[in-house]
Formats: sequence, structure tokens, C-alpha cells
Amino acid sequence: MVGNGADHRADVVVVGAGPAGSSAAWHLAQAGLDVAVLEKAEFPREKVCGDGLTPRGVKALQDMGVDTSSADWPRRRGLRVHGGGRVAEVDWPRLSSWPDHGLVRTRRDLDAQLAGHAAAAGARLVTGTTVGEPLLDDAGRVAGVRAVAGEDREPVTWRAPLVVSAEGLSGRLAKSLGLLRRTDRPLGVAVRRYVRSRRSDDNYLDIAFDLTAQGPTRDAMPGYGWIFGMGDGTANVGYGLLDTRRGTGADRKAILRRWLDTFPAEDGLGEDDAVSPLRGAGLPMALSRGPAYTRGLLLAGDAAGTVNPCNGEGISYALESGRMAAEVVADALTEPAGERREAVLQRYPVLLRDQLGRHHRLGLGFLALLARPAVVRLAAARGLRRPALADAALRLMGNLTDGRDGDALDRALAVLLRLTPAT
Repeated sequence: MVGNGADHRADVVVVGAGPAGSSAAWHLAQAGLDVAVLEKAEFPREKVCGDGLTPRGVKALQDMGVDTSSADWPRRRGLRVHGGGRVAEVDWPRLSSWPDHGLVRTRRDLDAQLAGHAAAAGARLVTGTTVGEPLLDDAGRVAGVRAVAGEDREPVTWRAPLVVSAEGLSGRLAKSLGLLRRTDRPLGVAVRRYVRSRRSDDNYLDIAFDLTAQGPTRDAMPGYGWIFGMGDGTANVGYGLLDTRRGTGADRKAILRRWLDTFPAEDGLGEDDAVSPLRGAGLPMALSRGPAYTRGLLLAGDAAGTVNPCNGEGISYALESGRMAAEVVADALTEPAGERREAVLQRYPVLLRDQLGRHHRLGLGFLALLARPAVVRLAAARGLRRPALADAALRLMGNLTDGRDGDALDRALAVLLRLTPAT
């Protein structure tokens, strides 16, 4: 552990060792840079999440050289969608650009493995270190961070010409620079727990828009419930809803409990089957904090609000934004400090918008439709009867297409995205 008043240096400091931070650190280390990753917790640690990875997330892991072939990474074939009084099993699309399967892995295990993967690539992983504020130079530019380390909370300073914030929703560094979350963008709120369930080895991930026997209701929309079998004798069960400032203020815990009570008792989804407490977390969506680069600070993952509004998916976009931030940083550090370096760094917010903004804009429209229970009921009832429509919806919501190189559906989706303005 570092000592009192210790002063450290690195080429890049990454704050937070979740998927975004570990992705950024791994890619930076691969580029030959000296990168320090500061994480306030010790691994393994809990993180509220659905624990499911879509094919998009699987590809991001594969691009990082993470081996997901072992039994520690249970594969899932697709989604079992409940809506409009109907249930349909929809396989992940078979595309040339994406894997044909999803995965499940608890964030307790996933985050620890990704942090270790970054460390094995050469990143310096420093746990038990809580970052409090940015270190600013005379020009007001971020030149590192101030932190406290260990149980004694000894002050430490980490200096670097560039800092990547992967702190999550709290985003202390961003707030210190006046980068606040945009209140005109949605904030999801999710609750989840683990239960001992016979659904643990289910080959499909359950997604439900019908959260009562009567189908979608205003109190439960826009939102959905999930049951993700974890392959270890348990299932992750949860429910996501837009922030109550945009909803009715309904009790999300009660909604989850009433929905799970609609399943047979032998499925093991009830209160008596719980093996963990119910925990909640916020889901910042649609690039809700920005600019994603300013004055030596880049935002990645939840710190930038990269959660997909279409489906609440966050892991894959955290991994992708970490990679994009790392690539821009690596390019920038080949330039001398000054205008040329700044010009490279300014590409990062543009890159995020180009890669994610249009799909997130579609997601905002999707959320507007979800706010209307009658529309959800009708669309689900009709769509789940038609496999082609269900496949199209899965590709669109999951942002999974081959683009203009794909089939007619992919080409149509490519046109739709091209005509959609970025968030």
C-alpha cells in the first residue's frame, strides 16, 4: 500500500475497474502505455446488474482476448419474451458480424476477471483507493487525481496527462468539472436479487412486459422484468423501470414480487427462494453526460451514460466505450501536448455519437412507446405471433445487424439508423 502523501505517475490514469475501466486499461496496456487503474473496492465485489451479455457483449470480450469457452461462462441461446398474453422463444440472430449466443456471468466474477485480465496485460491495478477530485494544473486542465488509500485513508496523488473516468453513475470527476447528467435523458432504475431456482440452467433468458395477470400496466411501464438462469443453481431475477420522476412512483419491489408470484412455486422464484437481498441501481442512458471529453478527462461507460435505452444493456457499451477511449488516448499521446493532441482528443465524443447516438435515439422512441401499456400489449401480441417480426425487433433492440452487408432486414435497419439523428 502506498504511503502518506505518496505521489505516483503514469501515462494514463483510469478511475474505476468495472467493464469500462478494465476495457480501457487493457487496450491502453496493449498499446504499450503505462496505465494505472484505481478502484475503490477490493475484488471480488458486488454490482447490481442483470448479469446477462448479449452477442454484442460477447464480441467485445472476444476482441479483448477473453476466453469464454469454459463452463464458467454459461451460454444462452436467445430470449423468451412474455408480452400481450403470449410467450415466444426468439434465438439470437445468426450474423457474420456477431456471435450467435449470449452469456451469463455474475458481475462479482466478471468484473474481477476483467480487472485481472487488464493487469495481466500490464496495467497497474490499485484497489482500495477512492478518488476524490481531479488534480488541476495552472490552466485548469486535469493532470491527475487526488485519492485516499487503504483503511487509514492515506492521501495519495496520481499524476497523468490524461484521465479516463469509468466511475459509473456517480461520476465525481465529471461533476467536479461541471459535467452533470442531462435530466432530459432517461434514467433507468433496476432492482434485482438471486434466487435458488430450477430455471438456473435455462437456455433462454426470460424478458417480460406482462408483469401482472392483466398484462402491461401504467405502474409497470416503461419497464420490464427478467429471469436469467446463472447456471450455478441460482437465477438473477429483477425489474427495470424509468426513474420515478418520469413514472408514477409505483413501488418497484412490489411490482417485482407480484410478477414473480405469477410463476409456479416450484420454479423457485419467490421470497422464500431468495439467497441475496434485493438491491437497486441507476442506469444512465442515451449518452446522458457530456461532453465525453474535456480538459484532459474522458468519460466511459455509465460515467458517460452509455446504457442502451432499447433494452437497458450496459456491459457491452461499457466495454466498447472503454475501447474507444483507449484508442483515442493512445493516438493523442503520440502527439505533443497542445493543439494537435487536443484535436485528437476531441474526436472521442464524436466517435461515441457516431457509434451509439443513432441507435440510442431510436431507443428514446422505443421508451416513449413502452409508456403506453395498450400499445405494448397490442405490439407484443401481434409481434410474438410472427417469427420474422420478433427477429427484427431483437436485432433492432440489441443493435445486432450486419448493416449494408447483411440481408434485406439488415439493410432496412441500416437505412433506418442512417436517417435517425444522433442523440
